[in-house]
Amino acid sequence: MAITDVTVITSINILEDGQIEVRRTRRIKDTDEVLGERHHRFVLEPGQDISSYPQRLQRICNAVWTAQFIADYEAAKAARQQI
Repeated sequence: MAITDVTVITSINILEDGQIEVRRTRRIKDTDEVLGERHHRFVLEPGQDISSYPQRLQRICNAVWTAQFIADYEAAKAARQQI
């Protein structure tokens, strides 16, 4: 009987404006049986520092967030704030 505590990214969604929604799941397992799970969602904005996240998530962000995309996102964000 080996109890393990594992945290994995279980969902990555690209939102309409380019933000990336991530669901992280913490699983407590006894060998192969899942004893419990907790989910945590968070959103990353284009251009945000992603260096502390797993490589898989970084590759997805970098594929979506080109320099032009980030510039367009920032311009749209600034325009919304002036309203």
